[in-house]
Amino acid sequence: MIDLRLLREDPDRVRASQRARGEDVALVDSLLSADERRRSSGVRFDELRAEQKALGKLIPKASGDEKAELLKKAGELATAVKAADAERDAADAETQELLLQLSNLVHPDVPVGGEEDFVTLETHGTVRDFGAEGFEPKDHLELGQILGAIDVERGAKVSGSRFYFLTGVGALLELALVNAAIAQATAAGFTPMLTPALVRPQSMAGTGFLGQAAQDVYHLDKDDLYLVGTSEVPLAAYHMDEIIEADRLPLRYAGFSPCFRREAGSHGKDTRGIFRVHQFDKVEMFSYVTPEESQAEHQRLLEWEKQWLTSLELPFRVIDVASADLGSSAARKYDCEAWIPTQGKYRELTSTSDCTEFQSRRLQIRVREDKKVRPLATLNGTLCAVPRTIVAILENHQQADGSVRVPEVLRPYLGGRELLEPVAK
Repeated sequence: MIDLRLLREDPDRVRASQRARGEDVALVDSLLSADERRRSSGVRFDELRAEQKALGKLIPKASGDEKAELLKKAGELATAVKAADAERDAADAETQELLLQLSNLVHPDVPVGGEEDFVTLETHGTVRDFGAEGFEPKDHLELGQILGAIDVERGAKVSGSRFYFLTGVGALLELALVNAAIAQATAAGFTPMLTPALVRPQSMAGTGFLGQAAQDVYHLDKDDLYLVGTSEVPLAAYHMDEIIEADRLPLRYAGFSPCFRREAGSHGKDTRGIFRVHQFDKVEMFSYVTPEESQAEHQRLLEWEKQWLTSLELPFRVIDVASADLGSSAARKYDCEAWIPTQGKYRELTSTSDCTEFQSRRLQIRVREDKKVRPLATLNGTLCAVPRTIVAILENHQQADGSVRVPEVLRPYLGGRELLEPVAK
Protein backbone atom coordinates (compact mmCIF):
# COMPACT_ATOMS: atom_id res chain seq x y z
CA MET A 1 0.00 0.00 0.00
CA ILE A 2 1.08 3.60 -0.42
CA ASP A 3 1.85 6.10 2.35
CA LEU A 4 -1.34 7.89 3.47
CA ARG A 5 0.66 11.04 4.19
CA LEU A 6 1.76 11.16 0.57
CA LEU A 7 -1.87 10.77 -0.49
CA ARG A 8 -2.91 13.75 1.66
CA GLU A 9 0.02 15.93 0.62
CA ASP A 10 0.00 15.19 -3.12
CA PRO A 11 -3.31 13.61 -4.19
CA ASP A 12 -2.81 14.79 -7.78
CA ARG A 13 0.25 12.55 -8.08
CA VAL A 14 -1.81 9.56 -6.96
CA ARG A 15 -4.61 10.50 -9.37
CA ALA A 16 -2.10 10.73 -12.22
CA SER A 17 -0.73 7.29 -11.33
CA GLN A 18 -4.20 5.75 -11.31
CA ARG A 19 -4.97 7.43 -14.64
CA ALA A 20 -1.73 6.12 -16.18
CA ARG A 21 -2.61 2.60 -15.04
CA GLY A 22 -6.11 2.87 -16.50
CA GLU A 23 -7.54 2.34 -13.01
CA ASP A 24 -10.24 4.09 -10.99
CA VAL A 25 -9.26 7.71 -10.28
CA ALA A 26 -12.36 8.26 -8.11
CA LEU A 27 -10.84 5.80 -5.63
CA VAL A 28 -8.40 8.54 -4.60
CA ASP A 29 -11.19 10.90 -3.49
CA SER A 30 -13.08 8.10 -1.75
CA LEU A 31 -9.92 7.24 0.16
CA LEU A 32 -9.24 10.88 1.08
CA SER A 33 -12.79 11.19 2.41
CA ALA A 34 -12.54 7.98 4.44
CA ASP A 35 -9.17 9.05 5.83
CA GLU A 36 -10.58 12.41 6.89
CA ARG A 37 -13.49 10.67 8.67
CA ARG A 38 -11.00 8.30 10.31
CA ARG A 39 -8.88 11.14 11.63
CA SER A 40 -11.77 13.36 12.72
CA SER A 41 -13.58 10.50 14.46
CA GLY A 42 -10.29 9.63 16.18
CA VAL A 43 -9.97 13.19 17.47
CA ARG A 44 -13.60 13.13 18.61
CA PHE A 45 -13.03 9.84 20.45
CA ASP A 46 -9.89 11.17 22.18
CA GLU A 47 -11.71 14.33 23.29
CA LEU A 48 -14.65 12.38 24.71
CA ARG A 49 -12.33 9.92 26.48
CA ALA A 50 -10.39 12.79 28.05
CA GLU A 51 -13.64 14.36 29.23
CA GLN A 52 -14.79 10.97 30.56
CA LYS A 53 -11.56 10.52 32.54
CA ALA A 54 -11.75 14.03 33.98
CA LEU A 55 -15.35 13.43 35.01
CA GLY A 56 -14.39 10.13 36.61
CA LYS A 57 -12.03 11.99 38.94
CA LEU A 58 -14.78 14.41 40.05
CA ILE A 59 -17.45 11.86 40.89
CA PRO A 60 -15.82 10.41 44.07
CA LYS A 61 -15.45 13.92 45.49
CA ALA A 62 -19.07 14.93 44.83
CA SER A 63 -22.19 14.22 46.86
CA GLY A 64 -25.93 14.68 46.73
CA ASP A 65 -27.52 16.32 43.71
CA GLU A 66 -24.13 17.24 42.27
CA LYS A 67 -23.03 13.61 42.28
CA ALA A 68 -26.32 12.50 40.73
CA GLU A 69 -25.86 15.06 37.96
CA LEU A 70 -22.27 13.93 37.36
CA LEU A 71 -23.32 10.29 37.22
CA LYS A 72 -26.01 11.15 34.69
CA LYS A 73 -23.47 13.00 32.58
CA ALA A 74 -21.06 10.09 32.93
CA GLY A 75 -23.70 7.75 31.51
CA GLU A 76 -24.28 10.05 28.56
CA LEU A 77 -20.53 10.30 27.98
CA ALA A 78 -20.15 6.54 28.09
CA THR A 79 -22.76 6.23 25.32
CA ALA A 80 -21.04 8.95 23.30
CA VAL A 81 -17.60 7.35 23.75
CA LYS A 82 -18.95 3.99 22.62
CA ALA A 83 -20.52 5.58 19.52
CA ALA A 84 -17.35 7.53 18.72
CA ASP A 85 -15.27 4.38 19.11
CA ALA A 86 -17.55 2.50 16.70
CA GLU A 87 -17.45 5.39 14.23
CA ARG A 88 -13.64 5.50 14.43
CA ASP A 89 -13.35 1.73 13.87
CA ALA A 90 -15.74 1.84 10.90
CA ALA A 91 -13.86 4.73 9.29
CA ASP A 92 -10.53 3.00 9.89
CA ALA A 93 -11.81 -0.25 8.34
CA GLU A 94 -13.14 1.62 5.30
CA THR A 95 -9.83 3.46 4.91
CA GLN A 96 -7.84 0.23 5.05
CA GLU A 97 -10.19 -1.48 2.60
CA LEU A 98 -9.87 1.36 0.08
CA LEU A 99 -6.13 1.64 0.63
CA LEU A 100 -5.69 -2.03 -0.27
CA GLN A 101 -7.47 -1.37 -3.59
CA LEU A 102 -5.01 1.34 -4.59
CA SER A 103 -2.06 0.23 -6.75
CA ASN A 104 1.51 1.37 -6.23
CA LEU A 105 2.55 4.76 -7.60
CA VAL A 106 3.92 4.54 -11.13
CA HIS A 107 7.51 5.75 -11.51
CA PRO A 108 7.54 9.05 -13.48
CA ASP A 109 9.82 7.59 -16.20
CA VAL A 110 7.49 4.68 -17.01
CA PRO A 111 5.99 4.96 -20.54
CA VAL A 112 2.26 5.69 -20.36
CA GLY A 113 -0.07 3.34 -22.17
CA GLY A 114 -1.15 -0.26 -22.58
CA GLU A 115 0.52 -3.57 -23.40
CA GLU A 116 1.87 -2.45 -26.77
CA ASP A 117 3.16 0.94 -25.58
CA PHE A 118 6.40 -0.36 -24.05
CA VAL A 119 9.75 1.21 -24.91
CA THR A 120 12.58 -0.99 -26.18
CA LEU A 121 15.73 -0.15 -24.22
CA GLU A 122 18.27 -2.64 -25.57
CA THR A 123 18.63 -5.51 -28.05
CA HIS A 124 21.18 -8.29 -27.58
CA GLY A 125 22.41 -11.17 -29.73
CA THR A 126 21.78 -12.04 -33.36
CA VAL A 127 18.58 -13.56 -34.70
CA ARG A 128 19.42 -16.60 -36.82
CA ASP A 129 18.51 -16.64 -40.51
CA PHE A 130 17.32 -20.21 -40.88
CA GLY A 131 16.54 -19.65 -44.55
CA ALA A 132 20.18 -18.81 -45.21
CA GLU A 133 21.14 -21.98 -43.33
CA GLY A 134 18.91 -23.97 -45.66
CA PHE A 135 16.16 -25.30 -43.41
CA GLU A 136 12.82 -24.36 -41.90
CA PRO A 137 12.92 -24.17 -38.08
CA LYS A 138 10.73 -26.55 -36.12
CA ASP A 139 8.72 -25.29 -33.15
CA HIS A 140 9.60 -26.33 -29.61
CA LEU A 141 6.85 -28.95 -29.36
CA GLU A 142 7.93 -30.77 -32.52
CA LEU A 143 11.54 -30.61 -31.35
CA GLY A 144 10.51 -31.80 -27.88
CA GLN A 145 8.77 -34.81 -29.39
CA ILE A 146 11.75 -35.62 -31.64
CA LEU A 147 14.08 -35.43 -28.63
CA GLY A 148 11.74 -37.40 -26.36
CA ALA A 149 11.72 -34.34 -24.09
CA ILE A 150 8.11 -33.08 -23.95
CA ASP A 151 4.83 -35.01 -23.72
CA VAL A 152 1.74 -32.78 -23.74
CA GLU A 153 -0.69 -35.49 -24.83
CA ARG A 154 -0.22 -37.49 -21.67
CA GLY A 155 -0.09 -34.25 -19.67
CA ALA A 156 -3.58 -33.48 -20.96
CA LYS A 157 -4.73 -37.05 -20.32
CA VAL A 158 -3.56 -36.96 -16.72
CA SER A 159 -4.32 -33.34 -15.75
CA GLY A 160 -6.07 -31.49 -18.57
CA SER A 161 -5.06 -28.75 -20.99
CA ARG A 162 -1.90 -26.69 -20.35
CA PHE A 163 -0.22 -29.50 -18.43
CA TYR A 164 2.76 -31.51 -19.64
CA PHE A 165 5.46 -34.02 -18.81
CA LEU A 166 9.15 -33.27 -19.26
CA THR A 167 10.74 -36.61 -20.10
CA GLY A 168 14.27 -37.86 -20.68
CA VAL A 169 16.54 -35.00 -21.76
CA GLY A 170 13.63 -32.60 -21.15
CA ALA A 171 13.72 -33.42 -17.43
CA LEU A 172 17.52 -33.27 -17.44
CA LEU A 173 17.41 -29.90 -19.21
CA GLU A 174 15.16 -28.46 -16.50
CA LEU A 175 17.50 -29.69 -13.77
CA ALA A 176 20.47 -28.23 -15.63
CA LEU A 177 18.75 -24.86 -16.00
CA VAL A 178 17.77 -24.73 -12.33
CA ASN A 179 21.24 -25.69 -11.14
CA ALA A 180 22.96 -23.22 -13.46
CA ALA A 181 20.59 -20.42 -12.44
CA ILE A 182 21.07 -21.11 -8.73
CA ALA A 183 24.84 -21.24 -9.28
CA GLN A 184 24.79 -17.80 -10.93
CA ALA A 185 22.58 -16.35 -8.19
CA THR A 186 24.73 -17.83 -5.43
CA ALA A 187 27.87 -16.41 -7.03
CA ALA A 188 26.16 -13.00 -7.05
CA GLY A 189 25.53 -13.22 -3.30
CA PHE A 190 21.96 -14.52 -3.20
CA THR A 191 20.95 -17.03 -0.52
CA PRO A 192 19.35 -20.09 -2.19
CA MET A 193 15.86 -20.86 -0.87
CA LEU A 194 13.38 -23.69 -1.39
CA THR A 195 10.04 -22.08 -0.61
CA PRO A 196 6.51 -23.26 0.28
CA ALA A 197 4.07 -23.57 -2.60
CA LEU A 198 1.07 -22.95 -0.32
CA VAL A 199 0.63 -19.69 1.60
CA ARG A 200 -1.92 -18.08 3.90
CA PRO A 201 -4.24 -15.31 2.68
CA GLN A 202 -2.26 -12.55 4.42
CA SER A 203 0.89 -13.58 2.51
CA MET A 204 -0.89 -13.55 -0.84
CA ALA A 205 -2.72 -10.29 -0.14
CA GLY A 206 0.40 -8.68 1.28
CA THR A 207 2.27 -9.08 -1.97
CA GLY A 208 -0.63 -7.69 -4.01
CA PHE A 209 -1.75 -10.87 -5.76
CA LEU A 210 -5.36 -10.81 -4.57
CA GLY A 211 -6.15 -7.63 -6.49
CA GLN A 212 -6.01 -7.51 -10.28
CA ALA A 213 -4.23 -10.91 -10.42
CA ALA A 214 -6.79 -12.74 -8.27
CA GLN A 215 -8.43 -14.46 -11.24
CA ASP A 216 -5.20 -16.35 -11.95
CA VAL A 217 -4.70 -17.59 -8.38
CA TYR A 218 -5.61 -21.12 -7.25
CA HIS A 219 -7.36 -21.19 -3.85
CA LEU A 220 -7.89 -24.25 -1.67
CA ASP A 221 -11.20 -23.41 0.01
CA LYS A 222 -11.12 -26.22 2.56
CA ASP A 223 -7.76 -25.10 3.97
CA ASP A 224 -7.95 -21.38 3.08
CA LEU A 225 -4.53 -21.59 1.45
CA TYR A 226 -3.32 -20.29 -1.90
CA LEU A 227 -1.03 -21.95 -4.42
CA VAL A 228 1.69 -19.45 -5.31
CA GLY A 229 2.15 -18.21 -8.87
CA THR A 230 5.72 -17.26 -8.04
CA SER A 231 8.12 -17.69 -5.12
CA GLU A 232 8.03 -13.89 -4.87
CA VAL A 233 5.07 -14.43 -2.54
CA PRO A 234 6.73 -16.57 0.16
CA LEU A 235 10.00 -14.65 -0.24
CA ALA A 236 8.21 -11.34 0.38
CA ALA A 237 6.31 -12.78 3.34
CA TYR A 238 9.45 -14.43 4.76
CA HIS A 239 10.17 -11.32 6.89
CA MET A 240 6.52 -10.40 7.50
CA ASP A 241 5.97 -8.52 10.82
CA GLU A 242 9.73 -8.11 11.33
CA ILE A 243 12.10 -5.20 11.90
CA ILE A 244 15.41 -5.69 10.06
CA GLU A 245 18.54 -3.90 11.19
CA ALA A 246 19.92 -1.61 8.48
CA ASP A 247 23.38 -3.20 8.57
CA ARG A 248 21.85 -6.49 7.36
CA LEU A 249 20.70 -4.94 4.09
CA PRO A 250 20.66 -5.73 1.28
CA LEU A 251 19.06 -9.12 1.83
CA ARG A 252 18.95 -11.15 -1.38
CA TYR A 253 17.26 -14.52 -1.83
CA ALA A 254 17.04 -16.85 -4.83
CA GLY A 255 13.92 -18.96 -4.48
CA PHE A 256 13.16 -22.15 -6.38
CA SER A 257 9.55 -23.32 -6.37
CA PRO A 258 6.74 -24.78 -8.41
CA CYS A 259 4.38 -22.05 -9.63
CA PHE A 260 0.66 -22.35 -10.37
CA ARG A 261 -1.42 -20.02 -12.54
CA ARG A 262 -4.98 -20.45 -13.75
CA GLU A 263 -4.30 -18.36 -16.90
CA ALA A 264 -7.96 -17.37 -16.70
CA GLY A 265 -7.67 -14.58 -19.26
CA SER A 266 -5.59 -16.48 -21.80
CA HIS A 267 -8.26 -18.53 -23.58
CA GLY A 268 -6.97 -19.36 -27.03
CA LYS A 269 -3.51 -17.89 -26.39
CA ASP A 270 -0.38 -20.03 -26.71
CA THR A 271 -2.33 -23.27 -26.57
CA ARG A 272 0.35 -25.27 -28.39
CA GLY A 273 3.23 -26.67 -26.40
CA ILE A 274 4.53 -25.44 -23.05
CA PHE A 275 4.87 -21.68 -23.42
CA ARG A 276 1.78 -20.87 -21.31
CA VAL A 277 0.96 -23.55 -18.75
CA HIS A 278 -0.78 -23.98 -15.40
CA GLN A 279 2.21 -25.39 -13.50
CA PHE A 280 5.90 -24.69 -13.94
CA ASP A 281 9.11 -24.32 -11.99
CA LYS A 282 11.00 -21.08 -11.59
CA VAL A 283 14.08 -19.54 -10.00
CA GLU A 284 13.21 -16.08 -8.65
CA MET A 285 15.48 -13.38 -7.27
CA PHE A 286 14.16 -11.25 -4.41
CA SER A 287 15.78 -8.25 -2.70
CA TYR A 288 15.16 -6.22 0.45
CA VAL A 289 16.87 -2.81 0.38
CA THR A 290 16.42 0.70 1.75
CA PRO A 291 14.01 2.84 -0.32
CA GLU A 292 16.92 5.00 -1.50
CA GLU A 293 18.59 1.92 -3.00
CA SER A 294 15.59 0.48 -4.84
CA GLN A 295 16.25 2.00 -8.27
CA ALA A 296 19.91 0.97 -8.23
CA GLU A 297 18.93 -2.53 -7.09
CA HIS A 298 16.39 -2.68 -9.91
CA GLN A 299 19.19 -2.07 -12.40
CA ARG A 300 21.32 -4.75 -10.72
CA LEU A 301 18.51 -7.32 -10.99
CA LEU A 302 18.12 -6.47 -14.67
CA GLU A 303 21.86 -6.92 -15.22
CA TRP A 304 21.73 -10.36 -13.59
CA GLU A 305 18.85 -11.34 -15.89
CA LYS A 306 20.77 -10.11 -18.93
CA GLN A 307 23.84 -12.05 -17.78
CA TRP A 308 21.71 -15.20 -17.56
CA LEU A 309 20.12 -14.88 -21.00
CA THR A 310 23.48 -13.99 -22.56
CA SER A 311 25.02 -17.12 -21.00
CA LEU A 312 22.25 -19.15 -22.67
CA GLU A 313 23.28 -17.55 -25.99
CA LEU A 314 19.76 -16.32 -26.69
CA PRO A 315 18.88 -13.24 -28.76
CA PHE A 316 16.74 -10.95 -26.59
CA ARG A 317 15.57 -7.41 -25.99
CA VAL A 318 14.87 -5.40 -22.84
CA ILE A 319 11.65 -3.38 -22.63
CA ASP A 320 10.38 -0.77 -20.20
CA VAL A 321 6.83 -1.99 -19.53
CA ALA A 322 4.05 0.59 -19.98
CA SER A 323 1.98 1.88 -17.07
CA ALA A 324 -1.27 0.01 -17.73
CA ASP A 325 0.62 -3.28 -18.08
CA LEU A 326 2.27 -3.11 -14.65
CA GLY A 327 1.25 -5.39 -11.81
CA SER A 328 -0.43 -3.57 -8.94
CA SER A 329 2.68 -3.82 -6.73
CA ALA A 330 5.20 -2.58 -9.29
CA ALA A 331 6.27 1.04 -9.62
CA ARG A 332 8.38 0.07 -12.63
CA LYS A 333 9.03 -3.15 -14.51
CA TYR A 334 11.54 -4.31 -17.09
CA ASP A 335 10.96 -7.42 -19.22
CA CYS A 336 13.61 -9.40 -21.06
CA GLU A 337 12.02 -10.95 -24.14
CA ALA A 338 13.76 -13.73 -26.09
CA TRP A 339 13.35 -14.22 -29.82
CA ILE A 340 11.15 -17.23 -30.65
CA PRO A 341 11.94 -18.19 -34.28
CA THR A 342 8.72 -20.00 -35.21
CA GLN A 343 6.61 -17.18 -33.77
CA GLY A 344 8.73 -14.52 -35.47
CA LYS A 345 8.66 -12.27 -32.41
CA TYR A 346 10.11 -11.60 -29.00
CA ARG A 347 8.35 -13.16 -26.01
CA GLU A 348 8.80 -12.51 -22.29
CA LEU A 349 11.27 -14.79 -20.53
CA THR A 350 12.16 -12.76 -17.44
CA SER A 351 10.88 -9.64 -15.71
CA THR A 352 12.03 -7.53 -12.78
CA SER A 353 9.88 -5.17 -10.74
CA ASP A 354 10.65 -2.41 -8.26
CA CYS A 355 7.84 -2.56 -5.71
CA THR A 356 9.29 0.29 -3.59
CA GLU A 357 7.60 0.26 -0.13
CA PHE A 358 4.26 -1.08 -1.38
CA GLN A 359 4.62 -4.69 -0.22
CA SER A 360 6.55 -3.93 2.96
CA ARG A 361 3.77 -1.62 4.20
CA ARG A 362 1.20 -4.37 3.66
CA LEU A 363 3.39 -7.03 5.24
CA GLN A 364 4.68 -4.83 8.09
CA ILE A 365 8.35 -5.27 7.19
CA ARG A 366 10.53 -2.41 8.40
CA VAL A 367 14.15 -1.37 8.65
CA ARG A 368 15.76 0.14 11.77
CA GLU A 369 18.36 2.87 11.18
CA ASP A 370 19.74 4.88 14.13
CA LYS A 371 16.70 4.03 16.27
CA LYS A 372 14.36 5.16 13.47
CA VAL A 373 12.02 2.51 12.06
CA ARG A 374 10.44 2.80 8.60
CA PRO A 375 9.24 0.59 5.71
CA LEU A 376 11.91 -0.81 3.38
CA ALA A 377 11.76 -1.55 -0.36
CA THR A 378 11.24 -4.94 -2.02
CA LEU A 379 12.14 -5.99 -5.55
CA ASN A 380 11.78 -9.19 -7.53
CA GLY A 381 13.28 -10.57 -10.71
CA THR A 382 12.75 -13.79 -12.62
CA LEU A 383 16.01 -15.56 -13.29
CA CYS A 384 14.67 -18.69 -14.98
CA ALA A 385 11.06 -19.58 -15.76
CA VAL A 386 11.81 -23.13 -16.90
CA PRO A 387 9.26 -23.99 -19.64
CA ARG A 388 9.63 -20.71 -21.54
CA THR A 389 13.41 -20.96 -21.28
CA ILE A 390 13.27 -24.50 -22.70
CA VAL A 391 11.11 -23.17 -25.56
CA ALA A 392 13.70 -20.50 -26.37
CA ILE A 393 16.67 -22.88 -26.12
CA LEU A 394 15.14 -25.60 -28.30
CA GLU A 395 14.03 -23.21 -31.03
CA ASN A 396 17.10 -20.97 -31.13
CA HIS A 397 19.73 -23.72 -30.87
CA GLN A 398 18.11 -26.34 -33.13
CA GLN A 399 20.02 -27.99 -35.98
CA ALA A 400 18.72 -29.17 -39.34
CA ASP A 401 18.62 -32.83 -38.20
CA GLY A 402 16.39 -32.07 -35.20
CA SER A 403 19.21 -32.06 -32.66
CA VAL A 404 19.71 -29.08 -30.37
CA ARG A 405 23.04 -27.52 -29.42
CA VAL A 406 23.52 -27.18 -25.66
CA PRO A 407 24.75 -23.73 -24.51
CA GLU A 408 28.17 -24.02 -22.85
CA VAL A 409 26.90 -22.79 -19.48
CA LEU A 410 24.60 -25.83 -19.22
CA ARG A 411 27.05 -28.52 -20.36
CA PRO A 412 28.58 -29.17 -16.91
CA TYR A 413 25.06 -29.89 -15.63
CA LEU A 414 24.29 -32.27 -18.52
CA GLY A 415 27.28 -34.56 -18.17
CA GLY A 416 29.28 -32.53 -20.66
CA ARG A 417 27.00 -33.26 -23.61
CA GLU A 418 27.11 -30.72 -26.41
CA LEU A 419 23.99 -31.87 -28.27
CA LEU A 420 20.52 -33.06 -27.41
CA GLU A 421 19.91 -35.70 -30.05
CA PRO A 422 16.74 -37.23 -31.54
CA VAL A 423 15.63 -40.46 -29.94
CA ALA A 424 14.95 -43.58 -31.96
CA LYS A 425 11.23 -44.19 -32.44
